[in-house]
Amino acid sequence: MKKNLLSLILSFFALASYAQVDLSYYLPTGYTYDESIPTPKEVLGYEVGEWHVSHDQLVMYMKAVAEASDRVTFEETGRTYEKRPQVLLTITSPSNLGKIDQIKTDRKKLRDAGASADIEKMPVVMFMGYSVHGNEPSGANAALLAAYHFAAAKEIAGDLENMVLLLDPAINPDGLNRFASWVNTHKSYNMNGDPNNVEFSEAWPRGRTNHYWFDLNRDWLPVQHPESRNRVRVFQDWLPNIHLDFHEMGTNSTFFFQPGVPARMHPLTPEKNFELTEKIGKYHAKALDQIGSLYFNQENYDDYYYGKGSTYPDVQGSIGILFEQASSRGHLQESVNGMLSFPFTIRNQFTANLSSFQAAKEMREELNQFMKDFYQDIQKEVDADSNKAYIFGSSGDDARSYHLADLILQHDIKVFSLNDDITVNGKDFDKENSYIVPADQPQYRLIKAMFETRNTFKDSLFYDISAWTYPMAFNLDYMALNSQILNLASVNEITKNSIALTPGNVIGEVGAYQYAMEWTDYYAPKAAYKLMDADFQVRVATGEFSTADGKKFGRGTLLIGKGESGLDDQAFFNKLAEIAQKSTVDIYGLTTGYTEGMNLGSPNMAVLDKPEIALLVEGGVDSYEAGEIWHLLDQRYEMPITLLSMDNIGGSTLDRYNVILMPDGRYSSLGKSGAATLKAWVSGGGTLLAKGGAIQFLAQNEVGNFKFREAAEPEADLQKSYADYENERGAKVTGGAIFNATLDLTHPIGYGYLDADIHTFRNDNLFLEPSENPYANPLIYTDQPLASGYLHPSNLPGIQNGSVIQVSGVGRGRIVAFADNMNFRAFWFGTNKLYMNAIFFGQVIQSGTTR
Repeated sequence: MKKNLLSLILSFFALASYAQVDLSYYLPTGYTYDESIPTPKEVLGYEVGEWHVSHDQLVMYMKAVAEASDRVTFEETGRTYEKRPQVLLTITSPSNLGKIDQIKTDRKKLRDAGASADIEKMPVVMFMGYSVHGNEPSGANAALLAAYHFAAAKEIAGDLENMVLLLDPAINPDGLNRFASWVNTHKSYNMNGDPNNVEFSEAWPRGRTNHYWFDLNRDWLPVQHPESRNRVRVFQDWLPNIHLDFHEMGTNSTFFFQPGVPARMHPLTPEKNFELTEKIGKYHAKALDQIGSLYFNQENYDDYYYGKGSTYPDVQGSIGILFEQASSRGHLQESVNGMLSFPFTIRNQFTANLSSFQAAKEMREELNQFMKDFYQDIQKEVDADSNKAYIFGSSGDDARSYHLADLILQHDIKVFSLNDDITVNGKDFDKENSYIVPADQPQYRLIKAMFETRNTFKDSLFYDISAWTYPMAFNLDYMALNSQILNLASVNEITKNSIALTPGNVIGEVGAYQYAMEWTDYYAPKAAYKLMDADFQVRVATGEFSTADGKKFGRGTLLIGKGESGLDDQAFFNKLAEIAQKSTVDIYGLTTGYTEGMNLGSPNMAVLDKPEIALLVEGGVDSYEAGEIWHLLDQRYEMPITLLSMDNIGGSTLDRYNVILMPDGRYSSLGKSGAATLKAWVSGGGTLLAKGGAIQFLAQNEVGNFKFREAAEPEADLQKSYADYENERGAKVTGGAIFNATLDLTHPIGYGYLDADIHTFRNDNLFLEPSENPYANPLIYTDQPLASGYLHPSNLPGIQNGSVIQVSGVGRGRIVAFADNMNFRAFWFGTNKLYMNAIFFGQVIQSGTTR
């Protein structure tokens, strides 16, 4: 009876809130507002919550507020892939706006353990970031209210003398606009909340992600996208004390605020952070009590992976706070708690925004002192740590080292290049390809988080990945240095503005007999495609050879001739130079075909066809993995691909492609006919790359010969504690860990790699049984596969000595199956080349080695 009554009450408030869509529903009592500041309705033409705000409307309102208020400045911090502006409002007193640079300078003293900071007089800084997931829109729509309230409320004028508010109204502009367009397009003026309404079934890939379908809330640490780099730059420029991160969760939930589960906090985060988060949480509880909203904390969510908006601040003396509001997903939807309206969700978010403001105001000195203490404690940890620096590099490829150094620099961390080649514990580090990161700097804990391996944990459940050890992700040699070795190294500091990849060159003369390009460089595939697209003949060396002067070329080296280009010697040379320069690879002129090992006319120099690529999308395709592939080919390698809907598989559609990419996902909708079409296409000579669920679909429909392993299940107990069910089930999930594998360097999949030991990343429990043909398993896990992260013991037998990559022949074609994600979140540079090798060299894998 009580539950039914509660549902009726909540339904009443939800319906009432929708009927009363005006500012009085949202704004707190006891405030008067400056009439010169425009309300959202005066600019947009509708009340907050009546429609979903589009990004252009959101920016329009932010500009209007900034133009009208002497408390607010408007700044464009960057642009998204779709060229939408990323904006930032700085809200504080007019006097503070006149000395912003000085405030920022003073805040830097909090990060300097040796500097004296006037804590009593220093303003508190609170960053408010809304809707990093575009289809969690209550945050961005609450930003309209926050901008208005903090700009117009007369009673907070004095508070702003000691506070600086940073307001990013839409962390994911492209996704927000995609979602707003969908729900507004399908809105009825007379709504019934039926969850079956198409309004709540947004089209693939949904509005959660950015242009390339990436979850930007996982990109704070990897910073592989412009949206992330721009906001991290703001964070490092300001060093906010509190960072608010507004999200949504399932419709049938209530409202969550941090802290999360205590046992799931990263060990590098100090306990004081949890205590302060809990103290701030009491402000949220009080505010939500006053409006009668249900809420919870210290359940479900964790604070482990530092790549999220609520955890990235925690390793830098800030307090990250996650808010999760039950989502209406549209304008009005039924839930177990009654009708859930969009205005109700916005009101909860805005209320938490106001309670955060109150906490920041009253805890100003405590929060600034915490940041100061955080960095002073770091100095003690640095002094006690025997590891005084980390060195990393790669022989033969400066690109992967460069990209890791560039990533680290984004986080206000000092990085140094070598002046001389050095050898550490028998490992050579070349000055052209290696960098050193000293531990003795303010970002010590963040550095540790980037370089450490961790295999023991307090808890076995992870909301996100359990490992992200960056040198492993980039497939780089690395090690910790003691003070003696560090002091002997001759180095130069580099900066974000000074670091750059070295342009490539053509080494040799015009009119050379042939030109050769090694495959060891990360950007070799980029150059390869440009060479083929210029109608040059490109062949691949399946063996090693060397020139008379001792220059050695490994497997995968490309031999380049004029082909059908019709260019003379000088024009051909000039085009090669252009491609080399833009792709940052070197191309060598060879004077004779009489080389040692293989001659240049050897039949084992296979002619390559230019990849004509289709990436399957929509339907049950995993949009994250599809986006990672799209981004890799489009942004990194500048290769055009077709995003091919699964609905278009059939007839002669596939004839124009020689490579088809199937990310993880559910392919049952293709059915037997779709499977038959794919099989016929592969049999005709195509190369098909498949991952996860795609492999299962192909195996079930006898398109490829793949077998799978099951996890080891312990002997069943007669009785277990019901309270442990969720934790025990969740512990078996492989949320994201790093594994050791061995690569066959002579296989076309292994071309360009110089070390057989490699690290791969997996975040699922699909285990691939090795092929009975030993030549068809170019990459396998070792017998001790776990390198970093959490793995449930029952999953170990499934991975141990299993296949990471397997090749199956079908007629004249082949399927390359990937058990692991070679392109994870765009920062797994170390295995990108394995995926690209399948695209370029799948066509030369001998049929006898695939069966």
